[in-house]
Amino acid sequence: MKRLLAKIVDVKPEEIRALWLGFLFNFLVLGGYYVIRPIRDEIGASSGLENLPWMFTATLIAILIANALFSAIVARMSRRRFIPIAYRFFVANLIIFFVLMRTMSPAQQPWIGRTFFVWLSVSNLFVVTVFWAFMTDLFSNEQGRRLFGFISIGGAIGGIVGPIITASLVRRIGAPNLLLISGAMFELAAECVRFFPADFRTVGEGTSFLGTTTSSPAAPRGREEAPIGGSLWSGITHICRSPYLFGLFAFIMLYSLTSTWAYFQQSDLAGHGIQNRAARTAFFAKLDLSVNTLELLGLLFLTGRLLKTIGVTLTLLLMPMLSLLGFVFIGVTPLLGVLAVFQVLRRATTFAFMRPAREVLFTVLKREDKYKAKSVIDTFAYRVGDQIGAWTYGGLHALGLTIRSTSFIAVPIVAGWCALTAWLGRRQAVLAQARDAQRSTPLGDITAPEPA
Repeated sequence: MKRLLAKIVDVKPEEIRALWLGFLFNFLVLGGYYVIRPIRDEIGASSGLENLPWMFTATLIAILIANALFSAIVARMSRRRFIPIAYRFFVANLIIFFVLMRTMSPAQQPWIGRTFFVWLSVSNLFVVTVFWAFMTDLFSNEQGRRLFGFISIGGAIGGIVGPIITASLVRRIGAPNLLLISGAMFELAAECVRFFPADFRTVGEGTSFLGTTTSSPAAPRGREEAPIGGSLWSGITHICRSPYLFGLFAFIMLYSLTSTWAYFQQSDLAGHGIQNRAARTAFFAKLDLSVNTLELLGLLFLTGRLLKTIGVTLTLLLMPMLSLLGFVFIGVTPLLGVLAVFQVLRRATTFAFMRPAREVLFTVLKREDKYKAKSVIDTFAYRVGDQIGAWTYGGLHALGLTIRSTSFIAVPIVAGWCALTAWLGRRQAVLAQARDAQRSTPLGDITAPEPA
């Protein structure tokens, strides 16, 4: 097993336990989510296009409220307390929805479904960002470059197992009972936290670094499980004050915006190119299967090696550069087959390369920002990009612009995204060097760096 593991990931003996726990944790989180994601998609499809914009707007408002509540909890608890509480809160909500779906009248069910749609659209981002916040807090920058690719494999497998569970059981036990299966997986994920070695990271995490927020002397050893601290809105205020955090916010927003445009183009071409609904469903299923297969292969054989050899910046740039070429090809040849190849490669590259590399960017932040600012970036920025992408694409379509035209409009946007990505990668390297210098400097010799 050790020889096999050594061929896949560069792991040291003292890291094996934490590595496998991260792998299992990610599997349970993504598997639990993908068990109930088809329920949300079915609710969205049955709600009608006239209701979807309002449901997306409700999601955006709910994310703002959820981030404030999350920050309040994080400020008062250690990570080993609030992470299990967060997942058990999701479990309690699933039990409530299970009861409502089984007891409410048919006239009330549409409102229960829309509420569930909004709730899952918010919670799905939080369950993932809480997991990755814990990983970036637990593993150092150097460890993240070596290990995050393998940990992501657990999530990729969970993303395959979850839909298989749903497809196999939904006709036998009904959709409401799937909520209990998802809840059980989230409960097991919460249990994973207490098995991580308590002394895996012994460096002080109270320190902030050049280009993040304010600076303070390095925290003494043994502070890893202290409450995070900070104010209710510190996640938002720190993003506004830090160019690096704001750059991360813009990065996620641009990713979400371009993803929405590509999704709308896919829906447009598939709707006109494949008339039969069953054939369209089969087409989308094949796309998902291709994405999941390529993602798993990439995570197994390429991600760790890319992060180790070419570094974070170039690995992070692979997906934006691919998107740039993809929109150019769609603009020249707006065919469903071309778009299908583009979507498969884009999504697979996102999950296999961009996601692990992006998480390394957060390893240089102070602990408060890893949980508070990161949750705002991973949730609110994502939904803001979603909203902008949906409304702008709809507006361009209403003005009579074709898929060819919108693709060429997307090109300069993606070019700007590439420039931002390169800046973030270089900035992360500077912050990582500053972090290493602080660790190697005696406590009395540390001086606060100048703010970016």
